[in-house]
This record gives sequence, structure tokens and C-alpha cells, in this order.
Amino acid sequence: MFSATPQNGLGAAPLVVGVDEAGRGPLAGPVVAAAVVLCKPCPGGLDDSKKLSAKRRGALEPQIRARCAWGLAVVEPAEIDRLNIFHATMQAMTLAVTRLVDALACEPDAVLIDGNMTPHGRNPAWRWAQARPIVGGDGKERCIGAASILAKEYRDRLMREAARQHPHYGWERNAGYGTAEHLEALRTRGPTPLHRRSFAPVAQVDLFAEGAASAA
Repeated sequence: MFSATPQNGLGAAPLVVGVDEAGRGPLAGPVVAAAVVLCKPCPGGLDDSKKLSAKRRGALEPQIRARCAWGLAVVEPAEIDRLNIFHATMQAMTLAVTRLVDALACEPDAVLIDGNMTPHGRNPAWRWAQARPIVGGDGKERCIGAASILAKEYRDRLMREAARQHPHYGWERNAGYGTAEHLEALRTRGPTPLHRRSFAPVAQVDLFAEGAASAA
């Protein structure tokens, strides 16, 4: 399920959507975006997911899912390679907000996005021209903080599941980021179907393998 609204409804508060993503920088796995409208009672302690402990994020995620309206979107590595990571992130944000708005069955009063730009003019399906980017927004606006928690928790769970199929890269610990452990496994075992082949460390492994094959 990629969207939901709370059983008790939205209340009378303005519909302000917070949007954030997780997974722009890793060498493997998808990029995930979340969009959240806070409802009452709002979960306490919302903040930038990077500032929260794993235990605190894990406790907040089900509260956000139960008490808030939300949408999620996942863009897989092959699509990241096709679009590039920037446009893949814009695509994920667009899908997440679209799913949330479809679940709400009404248009939001405002859309707030973590970062310095929005998908407006960068993704053809984006239709919220007045969306506002906020640098550091996940620590400034609770709705963006909630979105950052949903996106990170969902993506981390995907990477833990992927680690069971590809156990040598340490994804359950590094979530696909280029740690020393991950890079060493990439050099010795090569890339998996979940690696982003357009990212330099992965592309270099592919290039080296092609050169070795040609020399042989």
C-alpha cells in the first residue's frame, strides 16, 4: 500500500503536504519519496529523520502511518540510471504527492518540499506550481520531518530485505551507501541488479571488468 488517510479523518486544519526523499546518494537500491499531511492527534517528537535514533524513527513510523495522511513512491535503480538521480528524485516526489492527493480526494492548500527546488518545471506530471522548497525543511516543518521518517524507514526496510538476497555488501548496515565494506564487496564480487550503474564507483567496476574481458 502506497497511500492512506487516517480513520478519524483530517480535521479542520489546512491541508499542508510535507515532502522528502531518502536514498539520493547510495550506490545501490531505489530512491524513495514520501508526502505527509499531519492530522490530529499529531505524533510528538517529529524531526529530521537523520537527527533521530533508529529506535525513535521506528516508533514514530507506525504513528505517522496511523494518524496522518500519506503517500509513498519508489523509483528503482534501472529507472535512476535511465533518468539520472536528480530526475528520478523529482519523479519519486511527484508520484508520492499524487498518491497522497488521490487518497485525500482534494487538493492541498500548500506543498512544502525539503531542499532548494521543487519538481515544478522538472517533471511533466507535477501540477502544484506554488510548492515551496525549504532548505533544511525536515528539521523546520513537522510535516516534512514526518515525510523524511516515512521515506527513510521504508527504504531502510527495503535494503534490509535486499541484503538477504545479496548478503556480501552490508546493506543491512549501510543501506547501499558507499562504505568501505560495500566498496570492497563491489570490487571483489561485482555489481548486482540493484546497483546504480550510472554512479561512478559502480561504472568503474563495470569498466574494469570489460577491460579485463577484452584483455583475456
